[in-house]
Amino acid sequence: MNDWTDRAATLADELIAAGKLHYPEWVAAVRAIPRHELVPVFYEQDPVTGDWLTRDATDPAWHDRIYSNRALFTKIGEATGSWGRAVVGLSSTSTPGLMTRMLEALDVHDGHDVLEIGTGTGYNAALLAHRLGDTHVFSVDIDGDLVELARHRLGGIGYRPIVVAADGARGLPEHAPYHRVIATCSVSAIPRAWLEQTRIGGLILADVKLSVHAGNLVLLRRHADRVEGRFDRNWAGFMSLRREVARAASPVDAGEPVARDRHEAVLRTTDVDTLRPWDNLVAWFLAQLTVPTEIGYRHTLDEQTGRPADVLLTTADGSWCEISDRTDDGFREVREAGPTPLWRAVENAHQLWQQLGQPGWDRFGLTATTDRQWVWLDAPDSDHTWPLDPPPTL
Repeated sequence: MNDWTDRAATLADELIAAGKLHYPEWVAAVRAIPRHELVPVFYEQDPVTGDWLTRDATDPAWHDRIYSNRALFTKIGEATGSWGRAVVGLSSTSTPGLMTRMLEALDVHDGHDVLEIGTGTGYNAALLAHRLGDTHVFSVDIDGDLVELARHRLGGIGYRPIVVAADGARGLPEHAPYHRVIATCSVSAIPRAWLEQTRIGGLILADVKLSVHAGNLVLLRRHADRVEGRFDRNWAGFMSLRREVARAASPVDAGEPVARDRHEAVLRTTDVDTLRPWDNLVAWFLAQLTVPTEIGYRHTLDEQTGRPADVLLTTADGSWCEISDRTDDGFREVREAGPTPLWRAVENAHQLWQQLGQPGWDRFGLTATTDRQWVWLDAPDSDHTWPLDPPPTL
């Protein structure tokens, strides 16, 4: 790929024009990293057949995709879900624009030690190493195969940060403390190890997600007794942190269809028309904060066409609700059953969001200590706070 420097320069220019890249140090890093050496192969799913297509240097599409501002699946494998057993994406490299936006928000300076959670392809680690030098960059990933590939490919382009196969939730204590911690994966709460391994005055940038789409990036500053900060005004999302020890399977976790008897459900109507999490991400986050277990989101299948139809929400306690995709005079049918009134939680969250003045993400913040965490609106001691209980393993 003889013209990769031109392609990398063009990518940098596109990120600058899109407002995702500003500072000369990071512009230089994007221009200097041969991304194709770190992502020699990626996978795309055919939107019609669902088949996975392999893209490498023999494919003309590969060249353009590698140096474009888009996420790429870099590892696929079989998984079981409500769809049955299928091949799905297991690991990906994020859009370069999201990487540069996060790196600039991290506010790194010469001499800073940075811990990255989620090595992936090594591209983010390469950007950090170009900016700070190898000895100041530490990266961990649960996938030993990915770590070996990333370490080898990074060395091939002249970068040798410390890359370790380890459980990201435990950080990397042997090289702590760090001035900055950045996670390129999502977590349901801030792992205690990240707090303890960050220097006082340091920063943690992580994607806190309580369930699918229910959360966002948050930038936290380390104080003597806590980390604290606000969510980013722009939404972003990552694949979940993979753990060494899997959680106990549940109907939601395993993706199994929830057994439901529509005859026992309460039938009513709703005028809330934001059915899907991405229709109102903040309200969906508020709804999840009030439900004590993860809300699973999927669609039922139309019996005649086999295509997605009504929205189906489920939780591990067996609760479920179906919301019709059809309206009648602005109202939709809702069928709800189980101990947790799921759609009522969504309705209440929408009402609260309206009452609070339709706040954006940047009015919300997070505080985490070694024994508790909570989300707040406007200030940590405001009248509107929600507990965020981390799993014991975090």
